Amino acid sequence: MKIDIKHLRQWIDRAETQVERLAAFPANALAATLDCPDHDFPFADGSPLPPLWHWLHFLPHHRLAETGADGHARVGGFLPPVPLPRRMWAGGRLNFHRPLHIGQTVTRESRVLDVTLKEGRSGNLVFVKVGHTLSGADGVAISEEHDIVYREAVDGAAAAPVAAARPAPLDHAWQRLVKPDPVLLFRYSALTFNSHRIHYDRGYASGVEGYPGLVVHGPLVATLLLELLRRELPGTAIGAFSFRALKPLVDTDEFSVCGAPGDDGKIVRLWTRDSSGAITMEASATLA
Repeated sequence: MKIDIKHLRQWIDRAETQVERLAAFPANALAATLDCPDHDFPFADGSPLPPLWHWLHFLPHHRLAETGADGHARVGGFLPPVPLPRRMWAGGRLNFHRPLHIGQTVTRESRVLDVTLKEGRSGNLVFVKVGHTLSGADGVAISEEHDIVYREAVDGAAAAPVAAARPAPLDHAWQRLVKPDPVLLFRYSALTFNSHRIHYDRGYASGVEGYPGLVVHGPLVATLLLELLRRELPGTAIGAFSFRALKPLVDTDEFSVCGAPGDDGKIVRLWTRDSSGAITMEASATLA
């Protein structure tokens, strides 16, 4: 498929602003979904929001009639109209300047930072980089960048192409086994108003997009990594976090979230490992 990248790059610098009061329900629902310890919730006005849990807010509200065959909103609007049917959240980088709190009114300013075209093993790839800044009355709380990748369609009878697997590190200091199931994925999809069918429609995920099972959300995996750090180093503030998805995780395979503190005491390495021993997401957190 021919991609008019010059046209798509006209979306660079397109911006939008949203304002929201951070309600307690999403945090309490996620805490229940992740089986967080009792002392973590109930969240109420004034409770600090754990890192990455702001992803439960500023959600899209596309009408059902505006969704495409994959369950996502049809392309166009704020994001460029990339004519490729498969899209994933490939990674991101965040800086945490000050905590957000339940009950706080927060403004999120979003901007398309870049649109690039690359050639991959599976055909054309379009990368869209989006920046977000979340601010409250005290100033900027979080600044982040998201990397979204759009891919060519695949023959549903063929496996979805993935990057060559590489072994995960074995020097973890902490480890937690996760057994994903459709209930976990359904709850997270509902909490983030994510109707992408690869997360809940097994026939679509395998028959159309070629995955061996329901796909575990990338943001959920990233959240589980920081939850591991939060459990192992309670009370430690996180100044920055970056992550990169390397291989999809599916509900038919258990995986481990792993971490190890760096030698300097400031950088924590985090990663996920599937049952074959391959690394599926790599991340790092900088302690404040």
